[in-house]
Amino acid sequence: MTIRVLVADDQDIVRAGLRMILNAQPDVEVVAEARDGAQAVILAREVRPDVCLLDIRMPELDGIEATRRLAGPGVPDPVAVVVITTFDLDEYVHSALRAGARGFLLKDAGPELLVQAVRAAADGQALIAPAVTVRLLAAFADRRPATPAQPVDPLTPREEDILVRVARGRTNAEIADELHVSVSTVKSHLSSLMTKLGARNRVEIAMWAYDTRRA
Repeated sequence: MTIRVLVADDQDIVRAGLRMILNAQPDVEVVAEARDGAQAVILAREVRPDVCLLDIRMPELDGIEATRRLAGPGVPDPVAVVVITTFDLDEYVHSALRAGARGFLLKDAGPELLVQAVRAAADGQALIAPAVTVRLLAAFADRRPATPAQPVDPLTPREEDILVRVARGRTNAEIADELHVSVSTVKSHLSSLMTKLGARNRVEIAMWAYDTRRA
């Protein structure tokens, strides 16, 4: 099934680059483009894409408010949103996630992570830029539960290896390179980790690693 994407950014060259990367994937198609947040909200409601890729700083309506209107609390039929920005600011990260975003990426994240985030959002999952993941975990460091939840089944040694690397903010490709395995093998172990830990995404996997002092 093709993942239909709306891209919103006030810079033509950025939209063109994102469109080129996404349309190069066999399972992704950019079906709409917007130059500001207000237009993005209108188009998203008309076209109903599977994923909206929104820049944060846009005229008329910024990406945070556009996210809130499309995916925020109380929206009856929310659209999956991935926020992408040049600005690596914690206030943007927290605001985007509170507004309902399923992903947060920096524009220098690279094509692979961009496509991963879009696919994850379309599948109901979340993907946060690795560098941002590490900072989010640091923010939650003082909120660790006294007794962390235990996995439904013991983790294998390889899953432990991947767990630690996810907590360090490594991408799938970086983990594969460090452990000398394929990216598909990493993905398989991540899927198993999510099942065993009851985690919805790699951020929650990393948080569990912090909670259990594995990171």
